[in-house]
Amino acid sequence: MSRVLHLSDTHLMAPGGLHGGGKVDTTAVLRHVLASLEGLGPLDAVVVSGDVSDDGSVHSYETVRELVGGFAREHGAAAVAYAMGNHDLPGPFTQVLGPVRSVHDARGLRLVVLDSSVPRHGHGVLGDEQLDRLREVLAEPAPLGSLVVVHHSPLPAPTVLHEGLKLQEPQRLLDALAGTDARAVLSGHYHHPYVATLPGGLTAVVAPGVANRTDVLVEHGSERVLRGSGACLVDVDEVGVRVTVLSVAAPGDGEELFVLDPDVVQRILRTEGAPAR
Repeated sequence: MSRVLHLSDTHLMAPGGLHGGGKVDTTAVLRHVLASLEGLGPLDAVVVSGDVSDDGSVHSYETVRELVGGFAREHGAAAVAYAMGNHDLPGPFTQVLGPVRSVHDARGLRLVVLDSSVPRHGHGVLGDEQLDRLREVLAEPAPLGSLVVVHHSPLPAPTVLHEGLKLQEPQRLLDALAGTDARAVLSGHYHHPYVATLPGGLTAVVAPGVANRTDVLVEHGSERVLRGSGACLVDVDEVGVRVTVLSVAAPGDGEELFVLDPDVVQRILRTEGAPAR
């Protein structure tokens, strides 16, 4: 069995930067999350599925490389994979973490990292060139199958804001994965755990955010963000894919960080969402 720790949306910042309306030290939160997961035991891979940084600073990427990379080594992981999110900047990301698209071998389990980010926007797109390359990579099966890592999930969004910032034409990704050795798609972006088995047996996983969590029970049209963190443990074997959502307790969990009313949500979508067709 392969064991993968799936983190997402760490939103790290340069020293002094605070996230969540100026209330959250995301580096401290990541340290706490990793310390809380020390007892996980051996791992084959660690994945961070996008929005690694919030400010795009070189320092933020160096921090995640030190903290997550160190955790991975301590737990025997053969691979560490980072994906671009809509808050990440390709220049600093590549400088510190390597290519924005990559393929990794985790003791026979293949990790294929895609880049769904769109410069200066919040929604996600996977174009023809990237999907064609994905098909080429998956044309030859890996010994234990493949996991695809992409920030924007093919699953439906939990709030109006995320609906407007979702992956465009998600079926194109699913079509590219049909008939291949892909076992699961690991994503983030929603800051809320979400797991579904799709037609053909593919498992889609959205990890909870490290930086904070989305209140999916907010009044329709609004966006409410709360203090809280989590991760997923993804176990893969010949029988299937099993996902354990890991909630990480910390003082202040559930505290409201900020609320966006419907007018603000719509203003964000006009500037950061997908262009009207």
